[in-house]
Amino acid sequence: MKLSHLFFCMTLLSVLCACHRHSAGTPSEPVVKTDTVRVYQQNVTATFPGKVKAASDLDIAFKVSGTLLRMPARQGTFVRKGTLIAEMDDRDYRTQLSATEAEYNQIRNEASRVMELYEKQSASKSDYEKALYGLQQISAKYEAHRNALADTRLYAPFDGYIEQVYFDAHETVSAGMPVISMINAGLPEIEINIPSADYMRRADFESFDCRIELYPGRSYPLELIGLKQKANLNQLYTMVLRMLPVSYEDLPTPGMSAMVTITYRSEENARMQLPAPAVFALDGKSCVWVYNPDMQTVDLRNVTVESLLDNGTMVIRDGVRAGEIVVTAGVHAVEQGQKVRLLPPVSATNIGGLL
Repeated sequence: MKLSHLFFCMTLLSVLCACHRHSAGTPSEPVVKTDTVRVYQQNVTATFPGKVKAASDLDIAFKVSGTLLRMPARQGTFVRKGTLIAEMDDRDYRTQLSATEAEYNQIRNEASRVMELYEKQSASKSDYEKALYGLQQISAKYEAHRNALADTRLYAPFDGYIEQVYFDAHETVSAGMPVISMINAGLPEIEINIPSADYMRRADFESFDCRIELYPGRSYPLELIGLKQKANLNQLYTMVLRMLPVSYEDLPTPGMSAMVTITYRSEENARMQLPAPAVFALDGKSCVWVYNPDMQTVDLRNVTVESLLDNGTMVIRDGVRAGEIVVTAGVHAVEQGQKVRLLPPVSATNIGGLL
């Protein structure tokens, strides 16, 4: 009796196992692994080291030669625009102007008489033209000598600081020889060098700001005022930016180091990013399976691959949208419109998915 009971149990167990094997072998909904499509953000910002420089660092020179009479400017002092900073002995230039002025008055009077006679038809056209050309010539000479006298004085071209005084009073200087160096007291500028990859994206520059180590927690907005079109020997392109007005009392001074951040404009047609295993080739085209949560089915979608990143993801230019779900494992085990089951997420207590 016991043997027959044991035989019955073994037979029942065999039938159940056979049924289980038959059930496992029948077609069923494949289990797939999925991931979400995300927006690809490439270099939203880029930061480069730079150097603060004066808005203008100018060497100032006389346009005429002569002996220095006075040098009111002192190194390190602040001067307003239009302040006299250097004066040359103008004795010879005043004498020259006086002689030219006397000659100018004489020729002008003679030319006026000839022109009056010409209007009365009492003088020839050649006499009229000779008088006119003579007046124009002496007028130009008189104006040049007036300017030469005025050029014996140097005035500050902007509000700023006297950086260096190269000569003292009673020294003789030539025209064009710098006598004073000035630093503009306006908003400072910052110069940086950017690589060719960022130079090629210059049309996407949206905003600029910088931070100075000596002023932690402060951000200074900048505006672009210059970008060289030719790379230097290091294949870098030089950019010059000017600081915009801020509420801070202290501004960086020339020579300080700065970190400049360039913010790029967001793209209207943003690219997408998804795991590389989600993309497979079919009939010579790149495709992905897009999961439909409502129908629990997958749909074939053609995509355009732009690049493969080092982190194992692909940048997709078109074909999918942010937030869509794509199959990342089991892409060759499903068909168009097929119903699938999602692989359940790994439990928080199952570290590594080993259980």
